[in-house]
Amino acid sequence: MHTRRTLLKRLAATGVLGTLGASGIAGLCREALANGNTPIVPGLRTLKGDVRVNGKPAQVGQRIAHGDTVITGRGGEAIYVIDQDAFMQRENATVSFGADATQKLMRVVTGKILSVFGRGERSIQTSTATIGIRGTGCYIEDEGTGTQARTYFCLCYGSVELVPTAAPNERAEYATTYHDKPMYVHNDMKMPTMMVPAGVINHTDMELELLESLVGRVPPFYGNSDRKY
Repeated sequence: MHTRRTLLKRLAATGVLGTLGASGIAGLCREALANGNTPIVPGLRTLKGDVRVNGKPAQVGQRIAHGDTVITGRGGEAIYVIDQDAFMQRENATVSFGADATQKLMRVVTGKILSVFGRGERSIQTSTATIGIRGTGCYIEDEGTGTQARTYFCLCYGSVELVPTAAPNERAEYATTYHDKPMYVHNDMKMPTMMVPAGVINHTDMELELLESLVGRVPPFYGNSDRKY
């Protein structure tokens, strides 16, 4: 796909995504270019710092499977691919994937993760919400458990059914095309509503483009001159 090759060349040339090291980002893009339109083989594509899979130190190239838990420590960060989904997991995060591949379940125990998903439905659980998504790119920051807990959720594009754990009656369904409705989802029944509008924080279009390129796609906003993130 011409647009994908153009995207990869641009990503390989930029230093914007330097959190994992410029050589690591450029290496991912060079690999994808070499593979043409074939998605990169699933697995851990690049890592920084303390990254563990099921409690053991992770290695680049290691497969991440359904049933696995990925943990990043302080200063840790990882990019990995599972099937047609790709993830950028920030430091101090714990993310588990359901053992039943047909259920497509992902649990964000704590921390920050940017994700892009292929076709079909996925279910995400956080400390404050159950999130059903389809054809989606999304960013999540989960601050942990308790009545003061909250989860940041940005549906970068795609469709979602968002159900706050503390108030299922506030269930919301919506679709976005470009970071249109970021939310904080709370777990405090003293608040008048569990879902509060938020701004776009801590994730960029370039990062979404990188993740989509790893699974042979471009994001729907690619080529839009009005983009601002």
